[in-house]
Amino acid sequence: MLFFKRGRVPGARSWELRTGLGKGYTKVLEQLDENLKDLDLEVKKVEPQNQSDFKQGPEAGEEESRYFVRLKGTLAPKEARLCGWRIDNLAALAAALALVVSKQGKSERKELETVIGNKAGRWRALTLMDTFLRSGYLEEDEEGLVKLGWRTRAELDLPSLMMLLAESAAPSAESSGPVEDDQASMEG
Repeated sequence: MLFFKRGRVPGARSWELRTGLGKGYTKVLEQLDENLKDLDLEVKKVEPQNQSDFKQGPEAGEEESRYFVRLKGTLAPKEARLCGWRIDNLAALAAALALVVSKQGKSERKELETVIGNKAGRWRALTLMDTFLRSGYLEEDEEGLVKLGWRTRAELDLPSLMMLLAESAAPSAESSGPVEDDQASMEG
């Protein structure tokens, strides 16, 4: 149940595991986690941060968590191609996450679409934003603000991602295109 994706959401909810494995499902999960260490995998428990993260189980008021198996280490670029995402889509996701984190955890959807659209094109940016929202990496509230989704909190090591982005070399002035007026005022 933990290895497979039903619909768009991977893993299983706590009530599903309790139904399938019994009341001692946490001990089974701990044993599975020990066995998966040799494969560089781990069982991850994700707590909902708000009511919209997960739908309620059969018994309302009960602890509602989601468990799934994730990679413990990192993927090489060659292995990342096997995850089902194109490398430019992963780059757009990283840019969107970096922008949301840099804006104190919330950003306007239009701003994210503009940033992604500068590299990928407007139509592609709209499609990618919908994909990120549907897959749970980002969440949008009623006001149109986008924040980190449950899947980002579960699957990604955000401090490491932010360090990698901060350490990456910015494009040099010679290789970049013409500088716009608002960018020129910030540089000089």
